[in-house]
Amino acid sequence: MPQNLETIAVPCSILRGGTSRGIFFSASDLPSERPAIAKILTNILGSPDARQINGLGGATPQTSKVAIISKSEHPEADVDYLFAQVDITSDLVDWGGNCGNISSAVGPYAINQGFVSANSDGSVTTVRINNVNTGKIIDAQVPVFGSRAAIAGDTYIAGFSLPGARIELDFKSP
Repeated sequence: MPQNLETIAVPCSILRGGTSRGIFFSASDLPSERPAIAKILTNILGSPDARQINGLGGATPQTSKVAIISKSEHPEADVDYLFAQVDITSDLVDWGGNCGNISSAVGPYAINQGFVSANSDGSVTTVRINNVNTGKIIDAQVPVFGSRAAIAGDTYIAGFSLPGARIELDFKSP
């Protein structure tokens, strides 16, 4: 018999980065221990279930990704970004890598959540990202409109039919 689990509210944002989609969380809204986080993430995405009907996952590896963001204490970064790949058919959460597609959405999330202030001139804001998984720094050039990350643009990418804002990533010492 399944356990009764208490229903809890966890604020999140759903963003597309490149040809992937991820669920974004502020680290302050989650526990600090990875096993506890993993349990929450598998429940939120609906794993293990190949269709992920009972969650926000999209039943593909490209749509079962998570980004956990916090202010960074790293001297070369504005935010820390912890990437998690949630398995579809098991309760496994892989903390071992990174996703370039999801990395491209970290800057917009950081600006929209107030971790980084948008440039007031309405052009491009640089967000310096510390990828916790790899220990590498990524600089994201994020177009802004007012105080928010821009979503409209004329940039097309392979694998997606609509244009969007161009976000450039510079992976420092990959």
